Amino acid sequence: MKIKTKLMISFCIIIFVPTLLAGVAITAFCNFQMHAIEQNDGIKNASAYSIINSVQVLNRYTASDFEKIKMTAKFTPEKLDDLNFLNELNEGLSQKYSYLVVRNGTHISFNGSNGNKKVLKSLAAYGSTEPDSGTGSYIEDKYGILVKQADFQNVNGEDATAFIITSMEGTVPEMRQLVIGTVVAIVLILLLTAFMMIFWTYRSLITPIRKLQAAAENVRDGNLDFSVDGGGEDEIGLLCTTFEQMRQRLKDNAEEKLRNEMENKALISNIAHDLKTPITAAKGYAEGIIDGVANTPEKIDKYVRTIYNKTNEMDMLINELTLYSKIDANRIPYNFAKINVAEYFKDCVEEMGLDLEAKGIALSYYNYAMADTVIIADPEQMRRVVNNIIGNSVKYMNKSEKFINIRIKDVGDFIQVEIEDNGQGIAQKDLPYIFDRFYRADASRNSATGGSGIGLSIVKKIIEDHGGKIWTTSKEDSGTTMYFVIRKYQEVPSNE
Repeated sequence: MKIKTKLMISFCIIIFVPTLLAGVAITAFCNFQMHAIEQNDGIKNASAYSIINSVQVLNRYTASDFEKIKMTAKFTPEKLDDLNFLNELNEGLSQKYSYLVVRNGTHISFNGSNGNKKVLKSLAAYGSTEPDSGTGSYIEDKYGILVKQADFQNVNGEDATAFIITSMEGTVPEMRQLVIGTVVAIVLILLLTAFMMIFWTYRSLITPIRKLQAAAENVRDGNLDFSVDGGGEDEIGLLCTTFEQMRQRLKDNAEEKLRNEMENKALISNIAHDLKTPITAAKGYAEGIIDGVANTPEKIDKYVRTIYNKTNEMDMLINELTLYSKIDANRIPYNFAKINVAEYFKDCVEEMGLDLEAKGIALSYYNYAMADTVIIADPEQMRRVVNNIIGNSVKYMNKSEKFINIRIKDVGDFIQVEIEDNGQGIAQKDLPYIFDRFYRADASRNSATGGSGIGLSIVKKIIEDHGGKIWTTSKEDSGTTMYFVIRKYQEVPSNE
């Protein structure tokens, strides 16, 4: 989730969640108060407006008592002169924050409370309200006073009035409780919302930032063996993913650098060892000539040829080292040209045949491709491929009768070259790795036969740069066959 989306959701949560929860809380408090009013005060069908409007609440508190007084005044007015009856009525009203006052003429005949004189003086005159009105009048006071008035004729025929006086002071604690409860509820809602937002923000923003901080400290200290899991698709999650890719790239580069350093050390060690052998031999034969050991023309010729061959070996090793550096930098020079397959490989065989014959190795050549088959290749680099493969076969010849067969086959859009020998073969476990640089199936045997350990890796690189593929099959003590394919050159007809 994008940070922009999270901010929009946070805004909606801050606005709507407190509003919704506050509404729920206020409704719950109102329902609780209405239930309390119905239970404690006998007011039926109380509404939320009844709680807010204190006058209405007080008016409904004494509705039944007012009706009782009106009916008494209408049918049995003499009871309103009975002190016991009046005290009974007043006792019931006292539980409803009210009291009874009876006025006969201008004289207060009954006062159910020690109410202040200001209230008594403020009572309305006889006949000032509608006979059936139950709403009463309002008198200004510290908290406010509601007065209900019932006019009647007493037993002596005088104008009399019964007043139910209700003080709003009794409802103030309830209203205060409602307000305090509502405020507490809103504060709790805001705190809950803030906690939710802080927790969500901490989980979605702070946690991945701390992971990034720890990862950056690891990179600073050179430790790349860890992983960064952002766990999201927002900007910070993408940053964590990018950081993880950077860490992996740094780790791969460090491992590659270490591997290259080890390979370079191995190459230097191999080249130094392989150069030392021909140099020692050439030096020994040169000393033999100088010391007069070669005292006949035949011996001198043999010594000189041996020195020449050893220098050729050193030259070949140096060339491999030079080519290796170009392979490492991906800068092998290629001069591609159209090559007739039959003629090219025939020349290669003739060139190597005499040398192999001198070593007692029979070389056979079979061409099954058309005489006019052409490929696009670098003649020099392709010759290096053939020489390296055959040179590798010669190193591991261990039979009394030695042979190498070269076969050229037409396989559709490609020509396939097969170079087979009857050497000691390669173990199956080593076959997948023989084209890796510096890989040795038998390190001691390789050391004895010489070689830098990069010959076949150079072969693979050249073949792949020609758009081809190379592989091998082998069986121990029976021999090895190398295969590689090169795409044929085909003329594209032009539309006339």
